[in-house]
Amino acid sequence: MRVILACAAAAVAVTFAVPAAAQAQRPQIETKKVDGTEGVYIFRNGNHQSMFIVTKDGVIATDPVAYGRPTGGQQYVDEIKKVTDKPIKYLIYSHVHFDHIAGGKAFKDAGARVIAHKNATARLKVLKDPHTVIPDESIGDKKTIKLGGTTLELSYLGLNHSDSTLVMRLPKEKIVFIVDTIPVGSFPGRGFIDIYPLETETFIKKVIAMDWDRMIPGHPGPGDRLGTKDDAKAVLTLMEEASAAIKTEAQAGKCWDAVEKDFQMPKYATLPGYQAGLGMVARRYCGLWGRGT
Repeated sequence: MRVILACAAAAVAVTFAVPAAAQAQRPQIETKKVDGTEGVYIFRNGNHQSMFIVTKDGVIATDPVAYGRPTGGQQYVDEIKKVTDKPIKYLIYSHVHFDHIAGGKAFKDAGARVIAHKNATARLKVLKDPHTVIPDESIGDKKTIKLGGTTLELSYLGLNHSDSTLVMRLPKEKIVFIVDTIPVGSFPGRGFIDIYPLETETFIKKVIAMDWDRMIPGHPGPGDRLGTKDDAKAVLTLMEEASAAIKTEAQAGKCWDAVEKDFQMPKYATLPGYQAGLGMVARRYCGLWGRGT
């Protein structure tokens, strides 16, 4: 038995670039303004990144990205201060996972109001992580923040990479900030192991239906490019293909060992992270179709 997904090269609609070797020599921390915007910035710490928006009345920041980086939250605050002297009014958590939301104390100390989905807040209260600030405000499906002439929409679109992911959309700029669920130009990684697979397909379809042109991901894409709807469609197609192939094998009783050993997706072999992520994808869909989890 060998589980292989392949297709003619002409059927691959999206081209994914591989990062240049010089990428390895990048500084640990970088802040860049998003082209074509008045006050939208990307803060990067290693392989994690966040969005912050500078308005005339203050700053809206997202994800401290300071897991395992004791000074990371303060470094993020310091980077914001290099851009503006306006106060940081809000810190918004994208979802509950520590690698994105640990390190918020510096923002609280700066006076920010911390906002998260209610599922994230409930989980954080159970976990009591010393490095992750409990939100001041917990929201449901929708919240709109208006500050200094900028509008930011927060939407919960159901289960996906987590049960608490917020899609953050700037309607004027037609930019969304979506963390982890839709990788840009790379194969799904280890975070796929606890994804909600079928619900994620629905989530991505809802995201595609929204009005936006560019997506800031929670991890840099190749060449730091922002995502597009074509990227979202490509991830959806990858998931649908993997799901269909492994479903057949799982229902034949071949999960997990045989499938993990033989599963391949040659169509995507050139994507960064392919070899490392392949087993994670196989294991998660075996969990779904082999166990019902």
